[in-house]
This record gives sequence, structure tokens and C-alpha cells, in this order.
Amino acid sequence: MAENDRVVLAVPSTGQGGLDVERSGHFGRCDCFTVVDIEDGAVIGVRVVANPPHEDGGCLRPVNLLAGEGVNALVVAGIGGRPLTGFNDVGITVYFDNTTPVVKDVVDALVAGQLQVIDPSNVCGGH
Repeated sequence: MAENDRVVLAVPSTGQGGLDVERSGHFGRCDCFTVVDIEDGAVIGVRVVANPPHEDGGCLRPVNLLAGEGVNALVVAGIGGRPLTGFNDVGITVYFDNTTPVVKDVVDALVAGQLQVIDPSNVCGGH
């Protein structure tokens, strides 16, 4: 992440969301998304966006939801090919991290440039 970039990052989250909660391992079925506004490497805002049931629009529902929230980056522990294509199509960069359990630490890892954009060859199969 370049220092002058403004990033609107979504992290799939458990419970009520926020920086101190556990990151959800399944973005499509997470309780909510913690959306973090980052400017010049600093967190300038945090909000929580509820995630409707997976059946309401299937695996593309989060794509439209997060695009509508102005998100331009997403961190996932895994993702299927169809939603990855959807996120790419709407300009949301998808990063991979399956080892960092707390949302705040995921944000810190992204700001520090420790996360990689997910490789399309690493997508999950269908559920």
C-alpha cells in the first residue's frame, strides 16, 4: 500500500464487528464487514456493515454490498472464483490472509504492506 493512498478496506468479521473482533474465515457467510477508512497509512474511520444472508443474492451479494459502500480493498482467508471475478470487475482489490485472527491486526498487516493480492489460482471450490 503506497503511503498517499486512501483505502476503504472491508474485513469479514464476527459478532458485532469492529477492530477488536475476530476476523471471519468465510467472507460470504460472515456476520458483518468491518469497513476501515485508511489515509496516509492511518485509520481515520471505522464502521460496520451488516452482511445479509448468503442466500439473498448468493456469492455476488457481498460484491454489490461492498461496492455500494465505496470499498476498494478486501481481505479474505479464501474466496471462490465467481466472487473474486465480481470484486475485480467492480475495482475492489482482494488480498489474502488466513493467519491473522483479529481485525485490527489485519488492518495493520495491510498498512505495513505484508499482505499479497490473492492469486486467482488459489480460489476455493463451490460450496
